[in-house]
Formats: sequence, structure tokens, C-alpha cells
Amino acid sequence: MAAKSLFVALCVLLEAAAFGPVPRITWEHKEIHLTHLKVEGVLNYTSLLLSEDENILYVGAREVIFAVKSINITEKIHEAYWKVSDEKSDACGKKGKSRQTECFNFIRVLQPLGDNVLYVCGTHAFQPTCDHLDLNTFQFLGKNEDGKGRCPFDPAHSYTSVMVDGELYSATSNNFLGSEPIIFRHSQQSQLRTEYAVPWLNEPNFVYADVIRAPQSNPEGDDDKVYFFFTEVSVEFDFLSKLLIPRIARVCKGDQGGLRTLQKKWTSFLKAKLICYSPENNFIFNVINDVFILKSPDLKEPVIYGVFTSNLNNVGISAVCAYNVSAVEAVFATGKYMQSATVEQSHTKWVRFNGEIPKPRPGACINNEARSLNYTSSLNLPDKTLRFVKDHPLIEDSVDPIGNKPRLMIQNVAFTQIVVDQVTALDGITYDIMFLSTDKGKLLKAVNQQSEMRIIEEIVLFPDMEPVQNLLLSTKQRKRYIYAGSSVGVVQTPVAFCEKFTSCIECALTRDPYCAWNKVESSCVNIFQDRNDDRLLIQALNGDTSQCQDSIDKGTENTVMHTVKSGSMVELSCSHKSKLASLVWTFNNERLSDNNPRYRLLHKGILIFNVTEVDTGTYQCLFQESLMGNLNSQLIISYVIELEKIPPPLLTTFHQILTEANLGTTQANTVGTDSTTTETPSTTQSKTSSAAVRNMTSRMPTTLTTATLTEIVNYIPDLGMEKAYLKNPSDCSLLIFPIVLLLILFISLLTYNCFKGFLPEPCLKYRSALYSGNKKTPPAFVDCEQGVNETLVSSQKQYVEPIKAPRDTGYETETDCGNGNIPHKEALEKTDMIEKDKPFDVKCDLKYADSDGE
Repeated sequence: MAAKSLFVALCVLLEAAAFGPVPRITWEHKEIHLTHLKVEGVLNYTSLLLSEDENILYVGAREVIFAVKSINITEKIHEAYWKVSDEKSDACGKKGKSRQTECFNFIRVLQPLGDNVLYVCGTHAFQPTCDHLDLNTFQFLGKNEDGKGRCPFDPAHSYTSVMVDGELYSATSNNFLGSEPIIFRHSQQSQLRTEYAVPWLNEPNFVYADVIRAPQSNPEGDDDKVYFFFTEVSVEFDFLSKLLIPRIARVCKGDQGGLRTLQKKWTSFLKAKLICYSPENNFIFNVINDVFILKSPDLKEPVIYGVFTSNLNNVGISAVCAYNVSAVEAVFATGKYMQSATVEQSHTKWVRFNGEIPKPRPGACINNEARSLNYTSSLNLPDKTLRFVKDHPLIEDSVDPIGNKPRLMIQNVAFTQIVVDQVTALDGITYDIMFLSTDKGKLLKAVNQQSEMRIIEEIVLFPDMEPVQNLLLSTKQRKRYIYAGSSVGVVQTPVAFCEKFTSCIECALTRDPYCAWNKVESSCVNIFQDRNDDRLLIQALNGDTSQCQDSIDKGTENTVMHTVKSGSMVELSCSHKSKLASLVWTFNNERLSDNNPRYRLLHKGILIFNVTEVDTGTYQCLFQESLMGNLNSQLIISYVIELEKIPPPLLTTFHQILTEANLGTTQANTVGTDSTTTETPSTTQSKTSSAAVRNMTSRMPTTLTTATLTEIVNYIPDLGMEKAYLKNPSDCSLLIFPIVLLLILFISLLTYNCFKGFLPEPCLKYRSALYSGNKKTPPAFVDCEQGVNETLVSSQKQYVEPIKAPRDTGYETETDCGNGNIPHKEALEKTDMIEKDKPFDVKCDLKYADSDGE
């Protein structure tokens, strides 16, 4: 129970903690220009091959291969369709596969074979087939070779391949069910494969394969090696659930198999663990998703970059680990072998082999040491060495990352692919820039600088969050590009968006090795395009932007005026692309604090409550970003707040009176003008003013003195119509109409409730008084039913107790009982005698209790 509680607490802490740097800038799909390749009816653009010498990108999709320009992938050069026949599609459906999604020809292998031929393999409706594509005519040559071992049967199965000197090295499944994993080499001379045994490959998931050439000045006389990267189920340990372990396997290019033992099998196959572990957080990343081997003449040795995730505890963190090739070679050259354990009921199934190791060393390539023992080929290696490597393909030692920790860790992100570029910045330092794709259709650009890993930017490649399944980098062109393939299309993006930054400070603060500020052109440019103007370029990878001429007042021309009403609320917006910067607001050159209740600082602006005269003035929004001890600031936008001027209501009334007076005077002058004399403007103005004064005087209160009236009259002509609060008389009707409507509804509701008697006693008195005057004397009903409507007084002398009137049944033939008394027997008999002589409708003469008796 305590262990369970500790585990839950650990999970909570892991969820609450945030690991890794935050992308400084996120470019949304609509903010940048990306080039898309998407053809109607075509899916699964997952195989990419770049020919940088010819500037052509080859795209292998479902049943089609495209050749497009690498500078603009929307420009198609060629296309070749390779569809499945109806017979094979029917046969695929009979095997239980879906004809709508699986029984197609998915292109999985796309490798160069010579200068003018591509080697292409596809699943071909679960019958893998390979063919040659002529690049001159862009047509298939009709080889139709069996693709078993070179291409998977199922498009969902993992695979990887690499072409080395005309020989295809592939890793995939070798049967229909995908239960036989294989690492295979196809060549005209010899075909080699792995042993079908659990110690060799145990449910692997292949991700990458590449060749690493031996140095030309190699004192050991070693061979070229092909490396395979995959995740497999552990053979060392046996638990209730399967334990996944990332592996690196190696074979020698010159391997030809054994003569008797391991015939047509690898004699140089060895595998070891790849460690990606964070000792600071005690995180183990045990699933490898992709690998990129950085090879450069500037490097002493190639560097292996791998992206990892973890399926342990479901922490949702991805990591990048880097390995030196020399560390990998040391593990295979000197590491301890492991062997199957013989102890029963033990969780450890494999243990270290401590016995004598035969010579030449099992799994080693043919080198100078083997040649000194007269072993020049794997075909003449001793059986003892071959049997040993057959039973001991696993090395106990692990390959540790550079620095014994990940280069990058980030939470809530699953990396899918990686490519790495090298850039020599203006400071003369070469930086390794990593491009990492995610399962949400995004691309992250990260760089390691002075032991600080930072994410420069994040690019949204697929707005529908389609996982990126393939990633290629173009480095030989003047403008470098990234190509991302997915199931819905291919996206081409530049490695940097330098042109998006419009000031020197913004360009420098990106600290992007690709970007620099051109002082002559006043623009942010890519250094690979302006290499000849290095003296005119400014970079600030160390965070020092003092070379920029941008001052704190830069941007004051971006000023917005706001005229608001007193007591209203105003929101001022301000934002910056950098997620590492903070916004600072100033009011009349004084910084605003967070604890003032008159306003609230928002993430992208400020909210001012109940604006008064005190709040009028200039508001400025600045961004501040601290880089390597340097605080950089720049003005983004300025706002000027003013209050709307509204005239007092009294003066507005006088202004309306004056207007009426002027109108009446004008009409009077128009009607009364009969003479031919022309009045001067001064005379007309004098008459108008006099009429206005008379009109106003007649409507003014008598308590106003003459002096006061004179001051008001002198002030009113200075007011303009534009200063009136209600500028249109119709504005009043808009306010009066709902008030009148509500009043009518209230009176109607009150009247109805009073009529129904739902209101208290005062209302009932008015109701009674209203109806009392309209009461009429009841007519002399002869109907028998009238007795129900009138209460008759019964004789108390004749009855001891009053008898209630019987219920009116509605039948006119019943006995007359309107008086509520029970008739005597003699009366009943007399009534019957009379009714026999009268028709059915009988009229009765009723006597009221208050009438005079006869």
C-alpha cells in the first residue's frame, strides 16, 4: 500500500513538473509560407529520396512515384503509377485483409541503383515485389522480383533499408504474419540474412539503417560497417510484461557468411543496448523512434543522434541522446558477451559469459589481426568462432551517450523523426542544429550552445496534427529546406524564417545561427544567401544586441488614439512572438504595477476599469527579454487615452430652445418680407438673436434674474450641435419605446390578476365596487333549476335541523326542489296528478322565501 501511494505521488509530481526548454517562437500554419505536395486520391507519402545533384525529390506513395523539383515540390517532373491487378487484390481480400485500406501497393523501398535507375519495392497487396525504375523515361523495367526480405508484407510493419555500393541492406519481416524478423542483404554475389532465433531478434521494431565507412588511413585495416537501430523485447529478463530495450546492431560490409556453420548467414552480427538515461531525474528512455548519423568532414568522427520516448510509468517525455561512433565500436570490439542462463525460475535469462573467447574474436570484421592469423574471409573462419557468435550475439556492455545524459528532454511531446544540420555562424563556431518532428504535425528546431539546449522555434507543418513519418534535409543548396512526409502529403519548409523579423533587435534576439541583420538592406537575412557581406551582418548568439541601432523609442510611430466615455472599460492589446519575453506597461513613463485595482495586466494586453480623467494619458507596451545576463527592451505600441467631451444637460436644453427660436425667426422673416429692400447679414443676425432671446425668455423660469439670463444667452450660441449628447431626436424614441412597452405590460398583468382575484384585499374591494353597480335583479325564473342559484329560507319551526339542497343532476323531470324542502306525501300525489294532464315541459311557479305569502 505504501509503495502504491509513493508511485501515485511520483506520478503527480511528474505531471506537475515541466521538463525541457520552451520554444521561443511558434509559427502557425497561416503565418508562414509552406509548400505542399498533395495529389487527389493519393495517400501515404512516406518514402522520400533526395537527389541533391539534380535538385529532384522522389516521393514514394501508395501505388505511385513522383519526381518533383526540390526547390518547389509543387512542380512535378514525372510520375509513374504501379497499381495492383484485380486478381491480386481479390486474393489479398480472401486472406482476410481490407481491400479498401490494405490491398494496395505501398511503396516502401526507394533507393538509388546507379546513375539512372531507382530500386523500388512495394507491398503489392501482401505479395512484396521489387522493380527497377528508369529515370530517363520514368517507367518501370518490368523486373518484378520477389521482394520477400526486402520489403514488408504488411504496410503497417516496421522496415528500414539502405543501399551500399549497389547492395541493398534491409530490415523487415520475412513472412505474411510478420512473425519472422530479418536483417537481409541482397546482392548479385551473395545474399545474407540473420538467424531466425530469439537471441538474434526478438519482436523488433526497425527504425533506421546506415553505413559508416572505415577511415582511409585505418591502422587496423578495418571494414565498412552497416548499423541497424531498433527496439525489441528484452531477452535478458523475464517479467510479467514485456520489457522493451533500444538496440544497435552491426554487420560488416565484407561479410560473406560461413562455409559450413552459418551458411548464408551473418558471421559478424552483434547487438548491444543503447542507453538514454537522465541521472538527474532518474528517467530511462527505452523506445527509440528514429536515428540520424551526422557525417561531416569537420568532425573527427560521425555522431549518432537518436530520439527516444519511454513506455515506463507513462511520463510522456521525449529525449534526444547523441553517441560517438568510437564508443559504439569500443563496445563491439571489447565488450563482454552474454549467454543463456541455466538457472531455473530466475528472472535473469541471460548472464555474462566468463569463459574463454575464441580467436579471431567472434563477430569481428576481417581486419589486420585476423589476416595475421591467415583468415582473409569469413568463409574460412573456424567453426568454433562461428558457433560462438551464433549462440552469443548479445553484448553485455552498453553504449552510453555523450555527457552521460540526454542533450534534450521535453515533456508532452512525442518525437517521431530527426535530422541534424551543421552551421558555422559569424562568430566562427560550428553549431549542430536539430530538427525534430512530432506526432502532432509540428517541427522543432533546437541548438546546443555552451551546454545550453534551447528551442529556437516551433513550426506547425500539418494543421490537422498529422504525424510526421519521414524527414529529409537538403544541405547542398544555397537555400536549405526540410521535407516532411506523412500519410496525407509532403510539406517543404525552409530551415529558417529570417524575413519575418523586421528590426535588428528582433533578428538578433532569435539567436538563430541561420539569421543575421543586414545593416545596408535593413532586413533579417539568411547567412547562406549573403555570405559575401559578412561585414554588414549582425548576429548576437551571445545575447549582446549592443550593435543594433534600435533604441527604446523605436516604434513610437505605431501610436493608437482612443477616445472613451467616462466610467467605461478599455482593453489595450499588445503581444510579442517570443514566449521567453515579458511585457511591461508604462503610464506616462511610469511602470504599472500588478497590484493596482484600477486595471489588470493580461497575457496579451491590459484591462482598465472605470476610466476617469486620472486614467487619461499615454500607455506604452514594451517587451523585455533577458539573454545571458543582458536585458533587452523594445517598444511595441503606444496608446493615447482621452475622455469624450459631453455638454451638461441644462446647456443642451437651452441649445435646443435656441435652435427652435432661430427656426421660428427664419420662417417669420420669410413670410413677412414684402419689401424689396435687402437686409444686411448683421441686421438679419440681430433679428434672429432678438427672436431667440424672446423665445427663451418666454420658456425660462421666472426666478432667473436678467443677469443670469444674459450670461446663459451669451454662452449658448458658442455651443455646436455636435456637442449635444443625443445628436438625433430619434435617439430618444429608442429609449422611450421599451419603457412604454414595459409599463403597458405591467398594467395589463396587474389588471388580469385583480380580475381573477389573485391580488390582496385592497384589489378585491375595487373589484367588488366595480361589479356592484352592474348587478341586475334576477329574473322570475320558472325553470326548476333556478332553485340552485337562489338560497331559500326554510322554516325553522317545521324542521329541527336545516336540510341541504340535493345536487342538481341537470334533468328537468326531477321533482321541484328549488326551495330546498322535502315535500309532503300529499303534495307529491297532487303534483303527479297535475303532471299527468300537462306536457313534459312543466313551468313551475316559485315562491321566494322573502316574498309575501298568500
